[in-house]
Amino acid sequence: MDSTAQRSQAPARQRDKAQERTKDRVTARAASKKAMTQTSEPGAQSNRRRNPNKPYNDIDLSQWKDYDHVLTDSLWMMESRTKRDGHQLDYHGNFIPQIANQMMLRYTKAGDTILDYFLGSGTTAIEAHNLGRKCIGVELQSRMADYVQTKLSELGACETSQVIVGDSADLQWTGGKISQALRAWEQEAGQFAFLHPPYDDIIKFSENEQCLSNAESTEAFLDGFERVCQQAYNFLEKGRFACLVIGDKYANSELIPLGFYCMERMMRVGFKNKSIVVKNMTGNEKGKGKTANLWRYRALAGGFYIFKHEYVMVFQK
Repeated sequence: MDSTAQRSQAPARQRDKAQERTKDRVTARAASKKAMTQTSEPGAQSNRRRNPNKPYNDIDLSQWKDYDHVLTDSLWMMESRTKRDGHQLDYHGNFIPQIANQMMLRYTKAGDTILDYFLGSGTTAIEAHNLGRKCIGVELQSRMADYVQTKLSELGACETSQVIVGDSADLQWTGGKISQALRAWEQEAGQFAFLHPPYDDIIKFSENEQCLSNAESTEAFLDGFERVCQQAYNFLEKGRFACLVIGDKYANSELIPLGFYCMERMMRVGFKNKSIVVKNMTGNEKGKGKTANLWRYRALAGGFYIFKHEYVMVFQK
């Protein structure tokens, strides 16, 4: 091919290359726009956006309107404790089953293991059985542990419940027993923790010197409670939740914000505070009617208000 022919074809080749570059830019812009559009679509976000359901409960968020029975407000006005499904008011100081019910529905799945570090009369174990969960409970008093075992047996809940007689603040001995109980179910950690300690020395639950209600001072009570918090933290699966049920107290004509002191101890061992619910206390005290007028007189005379609330605090590991 002579030089004249080559010169005549040069402009054509330049046009072709220019067209190819233009086509590439258009293709690139189109691809970028498509990617941005896909990213902005709800279904193209992370797996969490595509599937909003939480890994720690059985709530189907696509049907969220069907869960009116699951509370989400921070003020709970509950009626007297339910006495159905194995529950009864048989122990001074036990929390109402409705608290256990709400916490388990909100923060656990069927088959999960609940750890209760102040088992008392077994409210948590009974409600766990009712909801298809398992429970490992620690109780300091052997007579109460035996009583709970009897109730669980009558309910047919022995296979889904384990009761440990021990001090929840003992990280070694009781910690070993908790580990052993978890291994019996082929687990290393539980999926939820309940802590409902004595409200310092307001009620003496036993003569056992290890009982937190017998602590020499509020500071000693808090130190013992912190060890229980550590125990709860150690045996809770990462990312899962714990519930502290606690109230305040009066001493020496002064309000002691026990609930917030306990909250601080929970956070000190590593828990993150997620929420604080204020709940009424009406209808869960044995024999309170006999002293109601006396407390009203004392309130008027002393310048304070009678406690009608307690706290349901939620934490996450």
